Parts: sequence; structure tokens; C-alpha cells
Amino acid sequence: MNMTVRAANRADADTIASNNVAMALEAEHKRLEPGTARAGAHAVFADAGRGRYFVAEIDGRVVGQLMITYEWSDWRNGVFWWIQSVYVDPESRRHGVFRALYAHVEQLAKGDPGVCGLRLYVDRDNRRAQETYRRCGMHDGGYLIMEVDYSGAVQSAGGNPHA
Repeated sequence: MNMTVRAANRADADTIASNNVAMALEAEHKRLEPGTARAGAHAVFADAGRGRYFVAEIDGRVVGQLMITYEWSDWRNGVFWWIQSVYVDPESRRHGVFRALYAHVEQLAKGDPGVCGLRLYVDRDNRRAQETYRRCGMHDGGYLIMEVDYSGAVQSAGGNPHA
């Protein structure tokens, strides 16, 4: 198994969007509107200020992804990179795909003096993902995420009281 991690490009946008739809349903029991997910993925490539995607490939096939977005911290005079849109193809799980993606992004972050840390959010019921993140050295940052979603693009698929 030959795995590589690389910066994603526009040609990956439709795969990323499909993975986002699958991830939202599986991990958070939320249905994403596919056209909105596709437009959102393409928007990242149109404006680098929105974020950056990275993909993991095995034998030339995308098997995992993550996106980083940016949060300015005036407390630290630096930028947190938020890890979002994490997805690993079911057949490729437990083979180090996320760990490779994370290590790649962590190396980039540590090499950038303007980056003060990495953050992500995870569904409170997704214990498997939480344990994966802990094994990478992450810990509970002590914050509860609150939101109001005006988009209408995310619908509960049932089974999750937090949707």
C-alpha cells in the first residue's frame, strides 16, 4: 500500500463534496444538499482565504481528506488552523490515513510562525473519532460550540438530538 498526502486541487472538488455528504450522514446524521456541498468545495479553490484541502491517496485513488480553515486569535497573536471536513473511505479506515493527513498538516503548521495551533470540532457522540484525535496528541479544548445555521443546506436525518 503506497499512500501519499498532497494538497488537493480543483479536480478533487467533486470527490471532496461527495465525501462531505457521506461524512455528514454517517458521523452526524445530517443530510447535506449535494449541490450546495459541491458549490462549497469548489468555492474553497476559488478563494484560498476560505481554506485549503488536503487528500490522501492510495495507488492514485483519493481515500481521505481534510480541510483547514483559519481563525485569528488576538490572545495569541496568531492563527489557529481548524481541521474540518475530515473523511476517510470506509475500506481505508484503521490504516493510518487520518494520521498521515494530520501529520502532514501538523508539519506545515509547525513550520509557519504565524500558526499558533490546530483545532477541530467533533460530534459529541462520535467516540471513535475523538479517540483517533487523542492518539494524535489533541485534547478537549474546553469549549462547547454554539451555532445558528441560516443556510438551510443541512437537514437532520434522524437519530441525532444535536442536529
